[in-house]
Amino acid sequence: MSEPSRGATRFARVRARLEAAQPTRGWQGALYELCLFGFKQGWACLFGGLMLALLMGTFLFYPKDMPLARYDFLTLAALAIQIGMLWLRLESIGEAKVILAFHVIGTVMELFKTSAGSWIYPEPGLLKIGAVPLFSGFMYAAVGSYIARVWRIFRFRYTRYPPRWVSYALAVAIYVNFFAHHWLPDIRLALFVATGLLFWRTRVYFTPFRTPRWMPLLLGWFLVAMFIWFAENLGTLSHAWLYPAQRDGWTLVSPEKLGAWYLLMIISFVLVAALHGRDESDGAAR
Repeated sequence: MSEPSRGATRFARVRARLEAAQPTRGWQGALYELCLFGFKQGWACLFGGLMLALLMGTFLFYPKDMPLARYDFLTLAALAIQIGMLWLRLESIGEAKVILAFHVIGTVMELFKTSAGSWIYPEPGLLKIGAVPLFSGFMYAAVGSYIARVWRIFRFRYTRYPPRWVSYALAVAIYVNFFAHHWLPDIRLALFVATGLLFWRTRVYFTPFRTPRWMPLLLGWFLVAMFIWFAENLGTLSHAWLYPAQRDGWTLVSPEKLGAWYLLMIISFVLVAALHGRDESDGAAR
């Protein structure tokens, strides 16, 4: 196994040392691979995990009489985390570009959805665009950061991936429907059907240790969407944002939102695939 370059992230060097271990058979080898899988997943979730910790920590402990509003503190803290991760080489420049792209796309969606009354940000703040605090874009960026990092860390490869232009068209249709369903018929069910028809045979191959493993790509998207839905419940519990049904007291985020996150996962995945700028399908996995 080749050593990481001097410009590699710190995690790449740690990962190289862990992967240099000699594989063993039996339950010890399986346990080592499982622990390495968990370590890599945790590292891929680093930015998202820190953002969730900030939401809950400020909800529980941030003084209400501070001159700096909680939302503004969250924005500055998220920016500081990004600068710190780049400076400490915990994140690559390419991953930072993905985060920026997701921040812009997410903020545009936030501006529209808050104006339509889909959810609200109940607290004051100065670092806002309209009614949308700037920290909200970092929540979408956390999703993009995870996908970009997990893609690289596990060396994703695919088989039976549909043509790229088809996946781009599907992602555009999903994004447009997030806006258009406020005036036009909601085609969400048709989008789910189209997604199933396009990707039901697609496998994603990932390498936790030495041996490539695989799962259906549709299942992988669902598992990540479940995790995001769980994180969203923590976000609303911290009153970072609220749905209309939660204004009189916190309740579980509707399971219907799981479908919305599933569709958003597809947009996120296709965008990261485009930013990767290279074909990682079919023969490469074999």
